[in-house]
Amino acid sequence: MLLIHQLPPKPDYFRVKIWRRLQRIGAVAIKNSVYVLPHTEQASEDFQWLRREIVAGGGEASVCQAAFVDGLSDGQIEALFRAQRDAEYAELARAAAEVPREGGGGRESSGEIARLEHRLAEIAALDHFGAGGRRAAEAALTRMRERSKPARRSGTSPARGTRPAHGRTWVTRSGVHVDRIASAWLIHRFIDPKARFRFVDAKDARTARDEVRFDMFEAEYTHEGDRCTFETLVARFGLTDAGLVVIGELVHDIDCKDGKFGRSEAAGLERMIAGIVRRHASDDARLERGAAVLDDLYEAFEAGWR
Repeated sequence: MLLIHQLPPKPDYFRVKIWRRLQRIGAVAIKNSVYVLPHTEQASEDFQWLRREIVAGGGEASVCQAAFVDGLSDGQIEALFRAQRDAEYAELARAAAEVPREGGGGRESSGEIARLEHRLAEIAALDHFGAGGRRAAEAALTRMRERSKPARRSGTSPARGTRPAHGRTWVTRSGVHVDRIASAWLIHRFIDPKARFRFVDAKDARTARDEVRFDMFEAEYTHEGDRCTFETLVARFGLTDAGLVVIGELVHDIDCKDGKFGRSEAAGLERMIAGIVRRHASDDARLERGAAVLDDLYEAFEAGWR
């Protein structure tokens, strides 16, 4: 998959933001303003959201499937990916070597350990072609793991207002992944207990009068600003449960890949969702299995494990 874009010269922060997002999804530059990812459903989704963000910011962007007839070979492109991941693994190993031994850094060191473990999971998830530096990075983190991860903030959660049971049909793109799985769970459990779900092609924006769209281009509920769809739903329906706030942070970090909240639990949830997606081709089955995971996760956070 290729993302070809042209960004406006100003503001500078917008250009930096797009560059950071490209780094987060693991894209590799093959020319100025041309980035490549292996052709997967996730890559298509990542590039489509970026394209939308670039256009909204005053730039131009296109996403396409590509086969190189001349010039770069597949092997050369794979080498570019391995080189970028090797550089990230090496940086991680250096940072791990600088973490003080137990007793020398206290809570600050424990927080750094959790951050580096999360970073390793992020890099590994983008290591499509088996970069050799992974083994050295894992060994560096093994030597570093001398503390448990720090406890997250605690506090009481405000009462949640009840929502009317509309029994509407909620429409989203087929091939559901983390944001759509979590958003469907949120809708069914907290917004519309009698909700039905319909899955369509990403380009099919047609809906009946009693249907509402989510996590789709120009949907009623989708990404707004830097919010993922789950966060948009929480905000628009006035949901204030502490457990939902935490789950929203996890979904944001996994889906938006911007590291905004840096939650150490995100890597584990990402792996579980990846397992659900790999095991179940049916969107309904993915929602069912994802709901079971999110029910348990919500109870854990509501019980005070933050």
